[in-house]
Amino acid sequence: MTDTPRRVPTGVDTTAPNVARMNDYFLGGKDNFAADREAADQVLAIAPGIKEMAEEIRDFLGRTVRYLASQGIRQFIDIGAGLPTQRNTHEVARSQVPDARVVYVDADPVVLSHARAILVDSARTSVLEGDIIRPAEILAACREQELIDFGRPLAVLVFTALHFIPHSDDPFKSVAWLRDELPAGSYLALSHAVFDTHPDAVDPIEDIYRAVLRRPGENAARTREEVLPFFDGFELADPGLVYIHQWRPDNPLKAQVPKKGWTVGGVGRKL
Repeated sequence: MTDTPRRVPTGVDTTAPNVARMNDYFLGGKDNFAADREAADQVLAIAPGIKEMAEEIRDFLGRTVRYLASQGIRQFIDIGAGLPTQRNTHEVARSQVPDARVVYVDADPVVLSHARAILVDSARTSVLEGDIIRPAEILAACREQELIDFGRPLAVLVFTALHFIPHSDDPFKSVAWLRDELPAGSYLALSHAVFDTHPDAVDPIEDIYRAVLRRPGENAARTREEVLPFFDGFELADPGLVYIHQWRPDNPLKAQVPKKGWTVGGVGRKL
């Protein structure tokens, strides 16, 4: 691993850790710097299972997108998408539905630069600057640029953004606003880190991410029961909101493996 990734956007501070690049490191990627690895290693010292969690989220994303395609969904908005890696949403979707539309949304300039460079030749894949706590801006851009047909059902995916949003920003209000704007038959799919089985890790991990995000005093930790209200107004698909290794695994035996999970996830349909 070197300190020089494939592309470094102008004006990006490589000396300060970045959540997206930390996640890239967890996934074994190369688009990260020494500062990112140092902060990520601090997290791993507290919770070595975080690397496995990052992989599980990618697997969960793949299973979710395949499920949504099987339900007739042909349009996807991936909010807080993170750095492009393997098994991206558009790749999984197109493996099932060749003409699927995918809109990636992120607020991080590093993510946006990488995504736009990689997806420059993809006519049915778009990249927008946006944040889940400002959902009206996301949908307005999709409408103005005619990226999504809001006369047909679509899926909103939020796999890595919500567990960094503090309670003070009221992410539940943002998701509820999105729900109300989506056509009937649309889906919400999300994953969220929880601390139900790791209560001792809450404070030290939150301290690291508060420093990285420069949000002193802000708290974003939630339990499974505190995540469940994100699905208010949606009908959860079986098996509901569960640890992601238990959500429709490719190998059903994986769902029976007893382990202390870090992330819950689910898929809900708007009636």
